[in-house]
Amino acid sequence: MSQQSRTASREAASIIALPTHAVGYLALLAAIVTGVIHLQLGNQIAGLNQQLAILFVLNGVGFLAGGAVYMSSYWREALYLVAAAYALTTIVSLFVFQGFSVDAFYMGNTLNTTAVISKAAEAVLAACAVFLYATE
Repeated sequence: MSQQSRTASREAASIIALPTHAVGYLALLAAIVTGVIHLQLGNQIAGLNQQLAILFVLNGVGFLAGGAVYMSSYWREALYLVAAAYALTTIVSLFVFQGFSVDAFYMGNTLNTTAVISKAAEAVLAACAVFLYATE
C-alpha cells in the first residue's frame, strides 16, 4: 500500500465515529427506516403532487444526512436536540396534512402501515435523541 493510500485510509477512519451507546444504534436505525420510507413515498407520489413529493424527498434526505453526520466526527451534543425536534416536527406534519385525529393513519378505510411505521420510527428517534442528550 502506498503512503498516499495509507494516509487517505487514516483520514477516513478519523472521520467515521460509531455510536458509543446501544441506543445510538437504535436511533440510527430509526433514522434510516424513516428516511428510506420518505424517499420511497416521494418517488411514489411524484406524479400526483410534485410539491408534496419534493417535501417527502427532502425529509428523507434530511433523516439520512442526519444519520451520516451522527456517524461522523462532526456530531456535537446539541445536535441530539436538533434530531429530536426534526423527528417531532415530521410527526406533527403528518397531522397538519392529514388532520389531527387517528384518521391521519388511515388511507380510506385501510390502516396506512407505511405511515404507522414511519411515525413510530420518528418517535423512537426522538426518544433516543433525548435519552442520548441526557446521558452523554
